[in-house]
Amino acid sequence: MIGRIIRSEDCVAEGAEWLAARSPEFGRAYEMTGRLPLRRTDDGFHRLLSAIVSQQVSVAAATSIWNRVEAAGMTDQAKVAIATEEDLRACGLSRQKVKYAQALARAGIDYIALREAPLDQVIATLTAVSGIGIWTAEIYAMFALGRADVFAPGDLALQEAARMLFELEERPKEKALRSMAEDWSPWRAVAARLLWAYYKVEKEREGIR
Repeated sequence: MIGRIIRSEDCVAEGAEWLAARSPEFGRAYEMTGRLPLRRTDDGFHRLLSAIVSQQVSVAAATSIWNRVEAAGMTDQAKVAIATEEDLRACGLSRQKVKYAQALARAGIDYIALREAPLDQVIATLTAVSGIGIWTAEIYAMFALGRADVFAPGDLALQEAARMLFELEERPKEKALRSMAEDWSPWRAVAARLLWAYYKVEKEREGIR
């Protein structure tokens, strides 16, 4: 069973309303944020390659590198698999990211099959590839596959949002937040969207950028 798939903003609204009815904290957050964005993306090799490109660099730097990757035609899995290190370095990738990109290109992932695979299998398949951690795999499942009941408790913004919204003494660590999120099933991916939106509202209200 793969559970509910988020396909439209109406799906997100349904989940947000369920969370708001279940939790006064989420109800308050939803009043502050208003309607939540869909945030769906396409899936496949290029989506994960983009995630690798974005690791540990600024948004501006990631965008610049990705533009060079696209211009060189290096979003094509077969092309990346046979590219030289020099080809990929010319796009702005570090040596480590070249290794990650080629590991992904040569992993033989069946992206079509992942659409119907159980979440545990999706996570295991993706994290078996060097350079793909559990956070990246969970985010892929959430946005590229549209899974409604996946969360990414390792995300620092989600941890901080949970601390603020639920008035916790300290920011919950990944294990603790994963446990908290069990109460938000079957709409954990919407809970994530709501927490991110709430975090943005709170930080803007505090004047923090």
